[in-house]
Amino acid sequence: MLTQSKWTLSVVEETALPRAYFLELIKLLHHQMNLPFDGDVPNITYSGLIGRYSHKQDFLIFHPGEPYQLSLCGLQERSAKAIAHLDLGDCLEFLGVTFQVRDRQDETTSYETLYQTLVANEPDPVQQFNLQLLTPTAFSQGRVHLPLPVPSLMFRNWLERWNHFAPVYLGSDELVSYIERSLFISRHRLQTKSFQIHSGRVTGFTGEVSLRLVSNIDPLLANVVNLLVHYAQFAGTGMKTRLGMGTTVLWNRE
Repeated sequence: MLTQSKWTLSVVEETALPRAYFLELIKLLHHQMNLPFDGDVPNITYSGLIGRYSHKQDFLIFHPGEPYQLSLCGLQERSAKAIAHLDLGDCLEFLGVTFQVRDRQDETTSYETLYQTLVANEPDPVQQFNLQLLTPTAFSQGRVHLPLPVPSLMFRNWLERWNHFAPVYLGSDELVSYIERSLFISRHRLQTKSFQIHSGRVTGFTGEVSLRLVSNIDPLLANVVNLLVHYAQFAGTGMKTRLGMGTTVLWNRE
């Protein structure tokens, strides 16, 4: 089971939150859902508050009249059901501030449905994938973090999460190697952005990236690539997706 819930929030007056509010908010949401905040592989991804805000010293300033989006995705049955039943009521209160809840949208599917629709039914292969990285995204490489959309790292990350949670195993290193030889970045518009975690910061990237497959790729493998790209909207991309990094959506390039 997979569930994605998105809330649209607003403030009635200028509101300040510390830059590291991400951690306090996700801990509060886990508490409300009666879920433990642990696990080696996160079964929840979380966006933090996405929208227009300004910076003032160590605080983020949220403005009245602006919409802010909060999303939660559950990657297995327990977390997906907990998110589906989470009721924020009319307002979200934490760290002494209040956000009004304006709207909620939900999407529920399953690993089996995604696999059947995008792979088993043998649809016409998709050659290009346009992604938006809405929150800072990076990949952990030992003691350093790489803030770049390297296709092989992106797909390895999605594949590992899929194989961990899904009943349908897709493959491992051989599949990633094949994808690495068959996929390239056709365009991007990116910027680096720091993300504060505890007392430190991680540099990630946000923006738009288009990935394209070579023309002679096997149709089945092209569909597996398409499946993993769609799964990224639930699983996120890269490191610290449980804390608000790596929020990923598909977009239509005009």
